[in-house]
Amino acid sequence: MSSPLVNRRKFLQMGATGIGIFAAGGLVRNSQAASSASSAPFYKLKDIGPLQSPDENGFMLPSGFSCRVVARSGEVPVGTSGYTWHSSPDGGACFPTTDGGWVYVSNSELGRREGGVGALRFDSRGEIVDAYSILENTSVNCAGGATPWGTWLSAEEVERGQIYECDPMGNDPAIVQPALGTFRHEAAAIDMDNDCVYLTEDRPTGGFYRFVATNGLPNLSVGRLEIAAVIEKDGLQEVNWLRVPDPLARYAPTRNQVLGYTPFRGGEGIVFHEGHIYFATKGDNRVWSYDTGSKKIEIIYDAKTSDNPILTGVDNVDITPGGDVLVAEDGGDMQLVAITPEGELFPLFKIIGHDRSEVCGQAFDPSYQRLYFSSQRGITGSRLTGGITYEVMYTG
Repeated sequence: MSSPLVNRRKFLQMGATGIGIFAAGGLVRNSQAASSASSAPFYKLKDIGPLQSPDENGFMLPSGFSCRVVARSGEVPVGTSGYTWHSSPDGGACFPTTDGGWVYVSNSELGRREGGVGALRFDSRGEIVDAYSILENTSVNCAGGATPWGTWLSAEEVERGQIYECDPMGNDPAIVQPALGTFRHEAAAIDMDNDCVYLTEDRPTGGFYRFVATNGLPNLSVGRLEIAAVIEKDGLQEVNWLRVPDPLARYAPTRNQVLGYTPFRGGEGIVFHEGHIYFATKGDNRVWSYDTGSKKIEIIYDAKTSDNPILTGVDNVDITPGGDVLVAEDGGDMQLVAITPEGELFPLFKIIGHDRSEVCGQAFDPSYQRLYFSSQRGITGSRLTGGITYEVMYTG
């Protein structure tokens, strides 16, 4: 699949460090682009301030921030597109466009081949100029991950789920990537340094996986699927990667093919940042950090043992260039919570009145002035018509 942003051949010629891109919902940039955005409000969050009283949308936000609705399930976001915004919006990411704007993509978590991915295109002023589908006829598209070569990996959270690689611009048809495994996929994160894709599985006994590309990334068609086995070494927890014999799960579920793998209690969002993989597990309300160099793994947040257990219902995961891990709540207090590199926790926002919903799909625009996300079932709690997609931005 070629990308309107950077096609595969050109990507390989330029190298990963030469391109400003979004990865797993969070922006990964070259040094020049990162420098220009370093003063933006969402670049580093430690001093963003406490939440204020709810606004007209029921949002508690830090001072100087405002919120607007950009799409509602069952409604047309922009009049000329004809595209009706999908039901049950879930994982998402942003991608820059050549005209200075950006595209926000959003999964649909409907089942029975009614899922897929929709997209909102914004111009350089932040106005919606188009809306369209980039994937259809799939089931329970939960989260996924953005790639450095400008595509979106949409993950099916069903027993024989697949990863679909999608063109955010909608020019090229989506293609399935079976080498990434057949299982109840949740999310994916790209490690270009080691030609790996890390994957989570949303089951109570799910695995933590990685795909090692035989011919190097961005080639996802051939590679080795492995599952993590955590061992103790020198008093620390370390991952030993074990090969999955049959990634297509023709004879047995992928996790059951490998004796001695370590179950993770409901894998959720996952993101790569500066040599580390961060991911969440909902069954025990934990957030993990895996060092891709040393192979050490540790828990950076556990709701049962934390001194500040404000985060529950852990779900989608994102990260800022400053290293703040953003974890969305599925239920809980309907918050987006930041975990700083120092281990401090604070809410970035809280939604009032959406008690039967979940926060999902958080992603930043290229300038870090705007944050996009959805309340999957909104105020009504309806999977079909309740979804609302928002933009939060700094207005001073």
